[in-house]
Amino acid sequence: MKIIPKGFLAGWLLMLLAASLFWLPGCSPGMTEEELKASVEVVDIDTRWEKKYYQPWPPKLILVPAISFRIKNVGETPLQYVYCNAIFKMVDENKNLGDNFVAGIAGDAVNPGETGELISLQSFQGVEGQNLSHFNDNPAWQTAEVKLFFKSKGSQFVKVGQYKISRRINFTEPEPVGMEPKPQETIKK
Repeated sequence: MKIIPKGFLAGWLLMLLAASLFWLPGCSPGMTEEELKASVEVVDIDTRWEKKYYQPWPPKLILVPAISFRIKNVGETPLQYVYCNAIFKMVDENKNLGDNFVAGIAGDAVNPGETGELISLQSFQGVEGQNLSHFNDNPAWQTAEVKLFFKSKGSQFVKVGQYKISRRINFTEPEPVGMEPKPQETIKK
């Protein structure tokens, strides 16, 4: 009778365990680009400008374009591990204003017919002005847009939409501190 060394048997068991983990469903290839595009619908879209930086004196306000949305699963299988990339730019310009990348669906899968959590993305770069009226009253204000791309396990990035950024600004300037209203003068007869 031949005795097998303990290390040899342990090595074979370790290799068998590693091979079985490789073939589990979690390690199987994911969706193709076509399957991903056919399985997602972008809903509850909201575009706006967000405050990145504000200082009252000297006046400075930096706004960045932003988008929020939900992913609806219109496919036949659960969606899991969907990554979102937003590329922001001014319309009629080739240079990117900024981008953002997040895991849109991670952890719990979104089942067919269901809608996922709210996803918000904003550019890291924006436009600078002095205050809100500088933006609201500016006839040279340019229109921005965002291109949305999704990626899932096994797929490349797929363009799922292109949206104009609304001119709505999600920021309210605070009231000046220490300024008392001027008293009204009375006219003496």
